[in-house]
Amino acid sequence: MASEYSAKQILEVQSLSCTREDRDLFSGLSFTLTPGHALQIEGPNGSGKTTILRLLCGLRLPDEGDILWNGQSIFEDRAEYLSNLAYIGHAHGVKGELTPLENLQVSQAMSAVESPISADEALEKLGLFGFEDAPSRTLSAGQRRRVALARLMLNPVPLWILDEPFTAIDIHGQKQIENMITEHVLRGGMAILTSHHPLDLSDDHLTSLNLAK
Repeated sequence: MASEYSAKQILEVQSLSCTREDRDLFSGLSFTLTPGHALQIEGPNGSGKTTILRLLCGLRLPDEGDILWNGQSIFEDRAEYLSNLAYIGHAHGVKGELTPLENLQVSQAMSAVESPISADEALEKLGLFGFEDAPSRTLSAGQRRRVALARLMLNPVPLWILDEPFTAIDIHGQKQIENMITEHVLRGGMAILTSHHPLDLSDDHLTSLNLAK
């Protein structure tokens, strides 16, 4: 499968440490992520999984350490880094008064790059054919989650950061999302996700990080 992204991009996490309410969540955390690879973060509740993702998105500062994108701290050139990143957190950000199609069209209008597929195609790939014109507030939690994840296919950026992307998704939907993440990585993209759901990627493309203490 041909790569759609630069093979020179690299994310480096250097000796990150973070405390919360005087408790050490993690310390000395280091890893490197390159094109065509995914990092799956696992651990019990309260171990710091979401905190790591928020650090990687520049939403909070580490107590110690640094995060580099292509050799430069993300805190020095946030705009350049964020233009290469897509983040889907626990809050799906789907507007209930808009339809799934309208939600995706808004996302397309805000993107700086042309979408490789249409909003209709993205919804169909995630099993939402027939729901594209229904008010999003009438959808199930899992369907709204799919609408949020469909944005990833419309805005082609190399780095996906996903917090529990399989939450509230049925078994069939989980497979569709797994396929989407796998295809992104095999096209030369990068993904970091918190999840215990197994991904259909070989050890050559997938690394696990367990925060269990």
